[in-house]
Amino acid sequence: MAEHTSSSIEIEAAPADVMAVIADFARYPDWTGEVKEAEVLETDGLGRAEQVRLVMDAGAIKDDQTLAYTWTGEHEVSWTLVKSQMLRSLDGSYLLKPAGAGATEVTYRLTVDVKIPMLGMIKRKAEKVIIDRALAGLKKRVESGR
Repeated sequence: MAEHTSSSIEIEAAPADVMAVIADFARYPDWTGEVKEAEVLETDGLGRAEQVRLVMDAGAIKDDQTLAYTWTGEHEVSWTLVKSQMLRSLDGSYLLKPAGAGATEVTYRLTVDVKIPMLGMIKRKAEKVIIDRALAGLKKRVESGR
């Protein structure tokens, strides 16, 4: 199994409020930084995204990718790569846990395999930067009242 990178952050909001921001793909360009376009291609019976096309621009790496999402209850969402120009695989998840007094602990896990050769240490460092930026952007977006 591939190694993953994970990190957690506490957000001053209820899990439902955090998940509402995570599930609002149309607004990703407003707070994620790297996502320039987001388009929901398919939804499930509850109206949640099942497939999303994302246009990414992370400086040297630009990509047009489609991800498949799986929603587990109200506190977890995971995704896997359907297609990409730059990536061989991408698996990630957000897990939300109530942290008391209206706060939520959010854990983001990510495993990325790029098509170009890259040292494992450098790949994990890049994963960590992606995760930390995403968590900081999510925290700012949720706590600012969306």
